[in-house]
Amino acid sequence: MNAIAARGLTKIYARQLGKKAVPSLDHLDLKVGENEVFGFIGRNGAGKTTAIKLICGLIFPTAGEVEILGRNARDPESRRAIGYLPENPYYYEYLTPIETLDFYGRLHSLDATGRRREWDKLSELLELRDIAHQRVREFSKGMRQRLAFAVALVGDPQVLILDEPMSGLDPMGRRATRELILRLRDEKKTVFFSSHVLSDVEQVCDRVGILVKGRLKACGRLDELLAQHIRYVEVIADGPVRVEAQPVRVSKAGIHFHAPDLDAANALVKRIHEAGGHLVEFNPVSESLEEYFVQRQEN
Repeated sequence: MNAIAARGLTKIYARQLGKKAVPSLDHLDLKVGENEVFGFIGRNGAGKTTAIKLICGLIFPTAGEVEILGRNARDPESRRAIGYLPENPYYYEYLTPIETLDFYGRLHSLDATGRRREWDKLSELLELRDIAHQRVREFSKGMRQRLAFAVALVGDPQVLILDEPMSGLDPMGRRATRELILRLRDEKKTVFFSSHVLSDVEQVCDRVGILVKGRLKACGRLDELLAQHIRYVEVIADGPVRVEAQPVRVSKAGIHFHAPDLDAANALVKRIHEAGGHLVEFNPVSESLEEYFVQRQEN
């Protein structure tokens, strides 16, 4: 079973007077497996937040459908499996973290014992105990984000939907968020999140989807997507190397050459061997996720 399955998911907001209606999301077909970290990336206005709201059942699609663990997202029962962290979370400013989690525990129909158990678990996981009785209005961005993550985890949901969870965080906050996402995957949960910080996506995601103007341009495992686009091949050789290609540098490892593709690199290695040299390293250098992302915007 898929944790999330979208078929033909489309959302068109009300047309402005004199303007043609443009889909915010256009026939999205997407499957996210259980126990997977999926990164959903795209420029501002690409339709990421619209897709997330449709997945969470917060708005209804113009066409198509989406399921959560086999249950239609229009069914309120589907939301019991979801923990949602919005891009700009807001909580009652006069409450404390312990009061906030107690409030959301009540919304999940937890009894007093269950709510205390949730606080004990989540306050340790998100490091909230030192600020347990501090008012939310006094919180920094990082403190608010920790509280928001704790709220999303109330009730032990199987599917986490996170909209820009690392937005505005300092390097330590981003690192803590990455570690938490990986920990949740280790606990067999599914994490679906959008982000502008592509280096973070590369570090934690099993698969990614790239959204461009409401359409899914690419989707797959990072290693498979990036391996298809080799920038160049670095060949390092040693010994008597007399070939036509110009080396890019010399190091302790040997003489470094750059070939434009695998065929050219293999031909270069053959010439190196014929000249009496030997191969030290053969390293195809793939695109980074940032380079791949930019290419998808232009094509």
